[in-house]
Amino acid sequence: MTDLLIRGCHALVPDGSGALGVARDQDIRVRDSRIVSLQPTGTPPEPQDTVLDGQRMLAIPGLVNAHAHVASVLFRGLAEDVSLERWFNDFVWALEGNLTEEDVYWGAQLGLLEMIESGVTTVADHSFFMDGVARAVEEAGTRAQLGWTSFSSRGPAALAETAAFAQRWKGGAGGRVSTRLAPYSPYTCDDGTLRAVVEHATRVGVGIHIHAAEEMNQTLASANRRGRTPVQVLQDTGVLGVPTLIAHAGGLMPQDLELLARHRAHVGIAHAPKTSLKLGLGLAPVRALRKARIPVGLGTASAASNYSFDLLEALRLLALSQKHDALDPEVLPMTEALDVATRGGAAALGLGTEVGTLAPGHQADIVLLDLRGTHWHPPHNLLAGLVYGARASDVHTVLVGGRVLLRDRAPLTIDKERVLEEVSRRMERLARREPGARLQRYAP
Repeated sequence: MTDLLIRGCHALVPDGSGALGVARDQDIRVRDSRIVSLQPTGTPPEPQDTVLDGQRMLAIPGLVNAHAHVASVLFRGLAEDVSLERWFNDFVWALEGNLTEEDVYWGAQLGLLEMIESGVTTVADHSFFMDGVARAVEEAGTRAQLGWTSFSSRGPAALAETAAFAQRWKGGAGGRVSTRLAPYSPYTCDDGTLRAVVEHATRVGVGIHIHAAEEMNQTLASANRRGRTPVQVLQDTGVLGVPTLIAHAGGLMPQDLELLARHRAHVGIAHAPKTSLKLGLGLAPVRALRKARIPVGLGTASAASNYSFDLLEALRLLALSQKHDALDPEVLPMTEALDVATRGGAAALGLGTEVGTLAPGHQADIVLLDLRGTHWHPPHNLLAGLVYGARASDVHTVLVGGRVLLRDRAPLTIDKERVLEEVSRRMERLARREPGARLQRYAP
């Protein structure tokens, strides 16, 4: 049992209207992995309590990275300033052919450590060799929703193996791991494969995590080749009939928004603004999606495209890019941007009753940000500081389920030096690209 008291912090919490605001000088009590109370400071500690000093700290819900490829951190910096087609065909799908499960395990350790250090406590990962990622999550103490990437080109047996992984790790790591089926996209999976994915997901009792309509050229190519947009393909094959997380969605047509709105009860969108900007994909219509009450979360996608897993940076880019896209500084105000990074991501993953909010009954996934940096002063508006100024280096303490994973910037569950050594040892081999060798060919 965890008995913990965080004393004297400011806290990002829903106000009386449900909008996020900052409650100053709060005590947060945690028992048995969950938040039991938030109240003005002065709560006397009980004899069994571990007390954390929260003064000059801002407590926020653990951030939710709604779409990532965690072990892709192994390829950071190897595919820069190239088109989407070259990014896939000349670099990433060639490099990923070098991976072994042990590589993925160490890459996941590095990626999870970077996320912990930047306040991310939950991640939806769409990758290969997912048993290695699950092992890393179990040891790191974080929360994750994991799906093993599949393509039509790998055949039914490979798809069955990915479903077996989803069954094997469903509810794993003491409930911190949930799973999904993870077909890569409609342009790498034909209709028959997508229908088979739906059958497996229904049998195992899990959802689906898929890339779709990443950018408008994909949507136009699908309409030309298949007579349907990618989202219509998902509708026709039954994907939208089960809980589905769609990554990117920068190429949505008006009819796609209508389809998604009809399935809003179990469809979520993960928008990765830095990857969208860096690869020139175009932005997801976040404002229209939220207006249609479709859950939208914030993601990073691959470190080979995004370069980092810093969700605070992604939060800032989300707010700024939506204002730039609309040519209107009043759209997506601070509270809405923060909602996407916390409650929105949790809802998109189907975890909204468990994580993403500092409230009694929710999991004690809590991040304490140090407010002593000069960029926080004068502290007129902590919401503005959080959206427009906060840095990963402000993350002081991270808890998942009441367990402290990071304290005073020091990781407690991952051996950082060992991870850096193991990753460094693999660098040269993993960076090799064999001419013509790739897992898959990108052709939208």
